[in-house]
Amino acid sequence: MPRPPLTVSLALAALALVLAAATLPAVGQTPKYGGVLATSPISAPPSLSPHEEATIAVVASASVCFNNLVYFDPQKKQESAATVVPELAERWSWQDGSRTLVFFLRKGVKWHDGKPFTSQDVKYTFDMVRGAPDAKGKLRVNPRKLWYENVEAIEAPDPYTVAFRLKRPQPALLLMLASGYSPVYPAHVPPAEFRTRCVGTGPFKLKDHRPGEYVEFVKNPDYFVKGRPYMDGVKVVFIKDRSTQIAALQAGQLDVAGSGWNKANAETAMKGAAGLVVIEADGGTNDNVLVNFKRPPFTDVRVRRALNLALDRAAYVKGPRQGGASLGGAMLPPPAGVWGLSPADLAKLPGTGDPTRQKTEAKRLLAEAGFGPAKPLKVAVSTRAVAIYVDTASWMVDQLQQVGIDATLEQIETGVWHPKMTRRDYQIALNVTGVGVDDPDANLVENFKCGSPRNYSDYCSEEIDRMIAEQSQMTDRAARLKLVNDIDRRLQLDGARPILGWGKQYYAMWPHVKNYVPHENSIYNNSRMQDIWLDKR
Repeated sequence: MPRPPLTVSLALAALALVLAAATLPAVGQTPKYGGVLATSPISAPPSLSPHEEATIAVVASASVCFNNLVYFDPQKKQESAATVVPELAERWSWQDGSRTLVFFLRKGVKWHDGKPFTSQDVKYTFDMVRGAPDAKGKLRVNPRKLWYENVEAIEAPDPYTVAFRLKRPQPALLLMLASGYSPVYPAHVPPAEFRTRCVGTGPFKLKDHRPGEYVEFVKNPDYFVKGRPYMDGVKVVFIKDRSTQIAALQAGQLDVAGSGWNKANAETAMKGAAGLVVIEADGGTNDNVLVNFKRPPFTDVRVRRALNLALDRAAYVKGPRQGGASLGGAMLPPPAGVWGLSPADLAKLPGTGDPTRQKTEAKRLLAEAGFGPAKPLKVAVSTRAVAIYVDTASWMVDQLQQVGIDATLEQIETGVWHPKMTRRDYQIALNVTGVGVDDPDANLVENFKCGSPRNYSDYCSEEIDRMIAEQSQMTDRAARLKLVNDIDRRLQLDGARPILGWGKQYYAMWPHVKNYVPHENSIYNNSRMQDIWLDKR
């Protein structure tokens, strides 16, 4: 049948209040123009191509260059469908029984090289990302291809209209298109060029990029939002060592920092610099354990369950996270998250009960699988060579040793970390996963669906896949939440990707930084920086 035509922890609570006052303009205060914001992300990004990467480093470094069709309102702390705002699209419309999402685009928008933006750029970008047979571009790697597996076709009937035709209704598609991982690329620039440079429509244009050192942007004088951006530029400086990053912030060499900090780092920064403001937010990132389901002995369910039981979640919160974490499953727990398991559900999961009893059970399971004092299970715990990863991975090694597992730590540099995980070239690993959008369609599909490039453990359940597809098309939020919680419980009991907890994020900045609002349920969608201004004298 043809379709119709297109139409803070308590300790930092006071500081959070200080930050709110410091980063939002006072009543009657007029934003100032000028100045260059200096910031530092968690690490140097492997490239400047958001569609090809799986790390916050690329989004934090390159988002100022791009725009999306839609974006989450940077000034709203908790992201939801109600906080999605237009960017390259002026408006949008669900049609055909919610099986077509139509965007009506802005006119007069220019790419940084002066060429006009049209619907063909949108079609080119998302045909490429979804791997359409007739796509005119191809990505080297494609971490989020499955986000768009429900898209049947993308049509561009005129230069300022584009329609996403869906196989079935999918309300979450709009939210995934609002993610910092979903910018629009120009059809006239080969995708390989985005690994080292950036041509976008965003508020800032690339000035200089020295991989591993810094990337610098200048104000886009042709930006389509009147009066924006306020700043003359943004400089993203790559500082690997946390102590050096803290010192640079305290010395005024950075205006904003904190990505990849723990609670102690934030407190150290604050104590060493009078006037510095710090905020704690949930941010939507979890510490999780990757278990290679296809490499013995982790093909044995007894070994996988022993591993899960050995890791005491309460000790994780007190230890590497120093109180700056919340227990949760695959989805971010409430109140910051809207789809997570309740405390009662979490209390029934492996690793959350009596630690002595659970470690005893872990030893029993290992012995049953043939491992013990005379023949210990030897494993390398791989992790990314970034301090916030190493903190938890080192703790994990100690926890495993307590049940007789001969565990050692293997640190992997950022540039090869994600490729190594994609090749499944590991035994077990400590990973930090940020959720691009706090919605099951983004998280569950990307990290747990059979065959997903980001499903690094190769966990596969046809029943779970069926349930993921079912929840995706549900419009009754209460019914969808019930099904998502059921999926989450099963994933945790299966040990699909054991979640240790959801780490808090710490942001430290000087009071002259205005309008910088960290989001509660994702770290990926507030890096455009067009509304930030600097109140420097």
